[in-house]
Amino acid sequence: MKAVVVEKAGGPEVLQLKEVPTPQVKPGWSLVRVKGFGINHSEIYTRKGESPDVKFPRILGIECVGEIADTTDPERLPVGQKVASIMGGMGRDFDGSYAEYTLLPNNQIYPVTTKLSWADFAAIPETFFTAYGSLRNARAQDAKTLLIRAATSGVGVAAIKLAKAMNPGIRVSGSTRNPKKFDLLREAGCDDPIEDRDNQLQTDEKFQAIVELVGPKTVVDSLSHMTQGGFCCVTGGLGDAWTIPNFDPFAIPTGGSLTNFGSGVMNSEKSFNDMLKLIDDNHLDVSPTKTFDLAHTADAEAYSESGAGFGKVVVLP
Repeated sequence: MKAVVVEKAGGPEVLQLKEVPTPQVKPGWSLVRVKGFGINHSEIYTRKGESPDVKFPRILGIECVGEIADTTDPERLPVGQKVASIMGGMGRDFDGSYAEYTLLPNNQIYPVTTKLSWADFAAIPETFFTAYGSLRNARAQDAKTLLIRAATSGVGVAAIKLAKAMNPGIRVSGSTRNPKKFDLLREAGCDDPIEDRDNQLQTDEKFQAIVELVGPKTVVDSLSHMTQGGFCCVTGGLGDAWTIPNFDPFAIPTGGSLTNFGSGVMNSEKSFNDMLKLIDDNHLDVSPTKTFDLAHTADAEAYSESGAGFGKVVVLP
């Protein structure tokens, strides 16, 4: 099979298309024919060598959509079944989805029913599921106001759309460092775009729910914009920072909650299919911003890393 292999850490050029043996099934694992996968920042970090637990050579890719090609669980995962998979060590502990086929543990393969195209379906798993879980942890379904920090990211755009579906009356604000993207945010459903200037929101408004995608670099500022009794869910690390030096817990407003979300923890077939139903029932536009083929996966990562896009970048083997 063809696969994109990383032999050593570096720039996008280290993503090399090669012929490698197609994996063979083993007890508890099934083979997925990869029909599409999204590009994620965690894969870019890993490619740069910033994931010390990942050993090279490695086929990256923490998510995929596709069909069962060979199975060890014919009742739940029959050959031809449409599936999705997220995290669980794929692309890190074992080879992932940057390939024509990937071998995955049965318990992290989710059988699904959807009429979405492969391109649209491939834009969903990690991005929309992360947004869905983050919104739930931030209690956005019960809030009147929501702030999405880094709203122009793939997860940010997904969160805007899902929030409106989960809670039609909610008012959504979204931050970006680039005011030129305000109109794009409004087109995605954001009510109030806000400039993020030097990690400070240019507003005095406060919010009942906050989805923090920049991470530790802006958490304290986000908390200063949270109402008493509000919820802030830290999900992303787009700011390339992982700790908050000298964090003062009293920065959390009275009665407020600071929590987090990780899609690898919430992996649940039911939750994933609940999210798919929400997307289908509300006819949400989940189309990727740009698509590439497997031979141009390096270009896909470079484009995603550049920040030039708006939304999800997808590769279709």
